[in-house]
This record gives sequence, C-alpha cells and structure tokens, in this order.
Amino acid sequence: MADYRRILVLLLERRSYREVVEIAGCSHRDVARVKQAIAERGVVSAAAVSDADLGEWFPDGRRRLADEYEQPDLARVLASMKQNRHFTLLQAWRRYADASATGAKKKYGYSQFCALFAGYVRTNDLVATLHHEPGRAMLVDWAGDTIDLVDAVSGAITRAVLFVAVLPFSGALFCRAYADMKSEAWLDAHVRAFAHFQGVAQIVVPDNPTTSTHQRHKGDAERIVNARYQQLADHYETAIVPARAKRPRDKAAAESAVNVVNKRVIGYLEEDVFTTLSELNEAIDERVREINHDIRRADDTTRWERFEAEEAHLLGPLPDAAFEEVAWKELKAGRNYHVTADSQRYSVPYALAGQLLRVRLTSTRVTVFDGHEIVCEHRRLTGRKGQYSTLPEHVPPQHRNIDGLWSRRWFTDRARSFGPATVQVIEQVLDRNAIEAQGYLDCQNILGGLGKRNRERLEAACQELVNRSGHATYTTLKRLMAGIDSDAKKPRPVIPAASTRKRAGGVRFGPDVFVRDASHYATGEEASR
Repeated sequence: MADYRRILVLLLERRSYREVVEIAGCSHRDVARVKQAIAERGVVSAAAVSDADLGEWFPDGRRRLADEYEQPDLARVLASMKQNRHFTLLQAWRRYADASATGAKKKYGYSQFCALFAGYVRTNDLVATLHHEPGRAMLVDWAGDTIDLVDAVSGAITRAVLFVAVLPFSGALFCRAYADMKSEAWLDAHVRAFAHFQGVAQIVVPDNPTTSTHQRHKGDAERIVNARYQQLADHYETAIVPARAKRPRDKAAAESAVNVVNKRVIGYLEEDVFTTLSELNEAIDERVREINHDIRRADDTTRWERFEAEEAHLLGPLPDAAFEEVAWKELKAGRNYHVTADSQRYSVPYALAGQLLRVRLTSTRVTVFDGHEIVCEHRRLTGRKGQYSTLPEHVPPQHRNIDGLWSRRWFTDRARSFGPATVQVIEQVLDRNAIEAQGYLDCQNILGGLGKRNRERLEAACQELVNRSGHATYTTLKRLMAGIDSDAKKPRPVIPAASTRKRAGGVRFGPDVFVRDASHYATGEEASR
C-alpha cells in the first residue's frame, strides 16, 4: 500500500511526479490520485489532514476483503504463548478454526494466520532497547555448558563449569573454569574479573543463584544478598543489583556473552582433553584473548579497543589488596602449643597453651588473637591435612633440641639417655634395614612405647639382649622386660675374662697396683740363670 501522507507532503513541496515516485516508491497512478484530492479539497498543509481523512480519501481494498474473514484474538494467543512455553501457533490456529464463526464469515488458513500473528507481535510485543553507560555495570553468570576434565591416573571424568563476566557497553569479556559453583569459586571469580578489567564497575548484576542471594523467609519473594558476597562488594566499593527473577532481558548482555563462550570457547575446546583446571584455564585465556582483541564487529572495532578508548578510565580503582574471604573461629591451644584450624596446626607462644584464642582465617593468612592483641601470624597451609607451622620463638627451651626429628641422630640421642645397651639395640634396628627410614617406626615403638615409664627396665632388657646376641624386636624386648621384676634380676654387663698369657718384662707399677713377674717365683737353677 502506498504511503499517501508521504506523497501528500512531497506534492505540497512542489516536487515533480518523477521525484515523488523515486522518493516514496509508489506508482504514477498513486501520485495522480493524491494530486487530484489536493485540488478537489484545497489542501494547503499536510498537518491539517488526519489519518482518518486519508483513509476516507484513499480506501484500502484489502481492508474490505479482511472484513469477509473472522478475525482471530491475537492478543490472547500471545498471552497463552508467554504463559505456556509448550503452546504453539498450530494449536492456536486449530482453536480458531474449530470455533464457530459469527455470521457467514470465512476462516483464515494456517499460513495467513501465522502472518497475521507475526505482524501483531511486531507492533504490540515491543522490547525496550537497553542503552548501557560505560563503566556502570558488570554482568556475571555461570555458563550453562561444561567442559570435561579427565583424571590422568584413574581416567575418571569430572565437569568444569565456566564463570562469565561482561561489561555490556564495550562487550569486553572474562571467563574462567572452576570445579564447582560454590561460594568460594563464585567470589574468587569476581576478584579475578576485577583484576582482568583493572577496575571496578559501579554495579554488579548477577542472576539469582544461591551463591549470590537467598530468601529471608522460605516462600517469600524477597531476596537479599548473601553476607560474604556483600563483604566483597563493600571491599571493592561496588553495589550488587541482582536481575529480576525470570527476566532474562534484564541481563541480555550476559546471556549474549554466555552464548559467545558456548560457541567460541566451549565449542573450540570440547574435543580437546584436559587433565587439570590450570591447563584448561590456559586454553580458555587464549580463546578469550581472541574474542576480546582479534574479532572485529560491525563497527570495525574490537571489544578491547572500545573498552580501552571509552570505558577503562571510567571504572573505579582497585583496592590496594585483593579481597580475601575472612572467617573467625575460637580455638583452644593444645598442650603442644598449637591451634588446629581446618585440620592444619599453627603454633602460638607456649605460655598460651590451654587458653581459648580467637583466630582469623583468610585464603592466605592465619592470624591468632589473644583478646584484641595479635599474638602471631602464619601463612595458611593447604593440601595434605595435619601439617604443622611452628615458629621457633614459640617453642619452650626444653623442646628446642629436637632438630633432625625422625633421623638416625635423633633416635640415638634419645637412646643415649636410657643407657649404652639401648643405643646398641637402636643402632642394630637401624642397620638391619636396607632403607634406614624403614626402622624409624620400630625405634619409636621401643623408645616411646616400652621406655615411656620403664627407662631402667628397658635398658636392662637391652643389656640382656646384647649379652645373648639376640635379634632386637619390640616383642622380644617386651618379653625380657616382663621377666625383670626387680633390680636384683637385672643382668650385669658382660665383663671379659682375665687373660692367662704371661707378659714379658719386670715388675710393672701403676696407681695402687704392684704386679710381680714370673722370675719372682723361680727356684734352684731357674733362679741362678
């Protein structure tokens, strides 16, 4: 249908027929009809002509044809499709076709029904375009798809999830893989995203996962930001503004970024085999760099070029120190002057043994307080449970001679306090193993088990074993100790028998000793020789 108002305006501007046809894209017949209406009605201004007047002057034959058909309730169809994602246009058309028509009107076919619905949606289901301000928001979300990690030893497969952050103005993107979607991973991802962009947006817009918000009361529509997530926001001086539930258009840029990650990160890496998260994240960094720096968009700029030119300087500054999650605990120092936090042990001054102390735990440091006073700090231990972090100044004087713990010298030094026979037995135990360390446990059992409250009896049992040239074991020594129930039964050290060999020479003198040689006892001829 010709745009009669446009033709009217052009003719009133005294344009030629040829110019009007080229500009309005109409026929000469349409121009002639409008020219005739202007002359008949004396029109001098297009503003004085209403749309109703134009409809009356230039009636649409298609509208008369449409009056012959039963018009479907397209508003109801649109509402049904929004409420029920399984509702289809075919179902809507069948309902329309099966309903009784008013009068003798016709029914549209399926193809024309779909065309009418498409036109209705274009004019009625309008979507507002979001205009993003530079540096104002950072949108975050978990990507729906995952990447497999294969254990190099067992071959077991686990799935790594991807965190995505995007600055919607420039489209600059950040992505990182994690083993799970727990709070620790969620917070760490934000810290790394801020570091990646070298600045902080005014607001952070997450979805509504349990790692970011929760319901104050079960069944209540109100959601509040989690305490630890709010601590991160306070540290970086930004605000958390979650998207509305079931309103994906509120974070359309995040959905678009997730789609980019699914195609250009997961799609590229899905067929590769990764055994560790660090290896996977190195590959992801390469893909993200390509997305940000190499791919040019319709305006012939990359995401990063626009970010650096128009957005980077508007981001808030990073704080001096990165955010670290803080946990407080009240722990009692044990008799070994260590506190145990998360199965790791940290020393305190030995004078505080047995006292209740406050401990502050971050991802990198452990700080111990006595009241409000800082007692000590340790680097936080990770990995194998049961590790010790002991500062030398915390050790009491009587415990400072234990250098070389679990070594040959350490065991022999301990055995020396029992007696020489115990030293011999310990050396025998250590020497009989091809690998010396394999005898450490036996030595510990003998000294720490048998000799804990029976030092003299252990030394006596060891002496008995040495006298017999026996094989030193924990069981053998235990049996020998059981037979020693008094000091009288303790075996004496073996004293070598005196030699019967005659020594040449005269009388020998020594301190308090006088010894005659064989010539003193000679008689007769033997004496005269």
